[in-house]
Amino acid sequence: MKEEVKIPSVGESIVDGMLMAWLKENGDYVKESEDLYEFETEKASVTVPSPFEGILEIIVPEGTKVVIGQVVATIDTGAAVETAAKEKEPDLRTPKPVSAPEKKAKTEKKAAGEGKKEPETLSPAVRRILEEHDIDLTGVAGTGKDGRITKGDVLAGIEQKPEEKTFEEKKQEERPGAGEMRADETSVKRVAMSYFRKSIARRMLSARQEAAHLTTFNEINMEKLIEMRKAHQEPFQKKYGIKLGFMSFFVKASVEALKEFPVINARIEGDDIVYYNFYDIGVAVSTDRGLLVPVIRNADALTFAGIEKKIADLAQRAKDKKITLPELLGGTFSITNGGIFGSLMSTPIPNHPQPAILGMHAIQERPVAIQGEVKIKPMMYVAVSYDHRLIDGREAVSFLFRIKEHIEDPEEMLLNI
Repeated sequence: MKEEVKIPSVGESIVDGMLMAWLKENGDYVKESEDLYEFETEKASVTVPSPFEGILEIIVPEGTKVVIGQVVATIDTGAAVETAAKEKEPDLRTPKPVSAPEKKAKTEKKAAGEGKKEPETLSPAVRRILEEHDIDLTGVAGTGKDGRITKGDVLAGIEQKPEEKTFEEKKQEERPGAGEMRADETSVKRVAMSYFRKSIARRMLSARQEAAHLTTFNEINMEKLIEMRKAHQEPFQKKYGIKLGFMSFFVKASVEALKEFPVINARIEGDDIVYYNFYDIGVAVSTDRGLLVPVIRNADALTFAGIEKKIADLAQRAKDKKITLPELLGGTFSITNGGIFGSLMSTPIPNHPQPAILGMHAIQERPVAIQGEVKIKPMMYVAVSYDHRLIDGREAVSFLFRIKEHIEDPEEMLLNI
């Protein structure tokens, strides 16, 4: 029985997408829940598992735009596993031996090339010249007896043959002169923008056009947090099976600051301001397809270990294209860490319609003035980009300063004082 493979629903707002690649070949035997194809929407790129087990018959080729519910393949669930396996078995039969004369004839035919005229009446001298100069006798008229091609005919053909240009001479002719544009397509590489990348571009442009973004900066002395993390790393990892990172502290600090400044945990909807009574924090993850922002639901209710485990799970599944669309939607505030790539300072764009985003950066030892003395401390620049239509500068600056206080004195945050 042939079962239909349809594009699954991945969210209420998603109606179409791109079938990027088949992970199985036509006629392959696939198992239920085995990765079948990659489906890319305007929100994310995900790997879709097979809903059935059997022989695959592909209907829609990869690189095709598809709609939700469209049939893209069928799977013959009635096919026996043994039959599918037998079709995939290599042919181990001993190949038929090729005789020496046949082998010699094939070699000579290959060496001569298709389309070349080489009559059997050629003299040994003529054949030797042909081999030395790789001449095609097509169009060469013989002047010998019965139209036979002579040595003189071949030599005349060589004189008329244009001199072959060297590789360097050819490349020199292809190079454009000063101020000239390259006309050939070999000097450029043109790749179609992916469905997902086009969506990112559209959303980023929309965010800039629909919101009035502004960015405020501050810097954080990371010394206490680094010492605390170093002191508790081993017992933490031993107990919870995961490393204690910086991101869990910034998620906790952001949640505490959002509680003090609820307008930053809100959004504009028409002429209304919608305030959230929950804290779903998005954490940006870089993948080979672009930037994804998985959401940590109810981050205020999670422990440091819970946050670290959630981040690790979401990040890994995002990179493996296993993440689901609902896990990328509905965040109230986001955090991005350009510091892992060495960024010292940036102005991140909020994940629309969220009104704000926190940007973390690289930790760098710098001289700072502390109580009248210059000391070298591990410092991090942080930034908050915000929608000025909703958030005033006083609130944004105070919000970022509160995060700074929490990170510089993590015991205060842990003790909730």
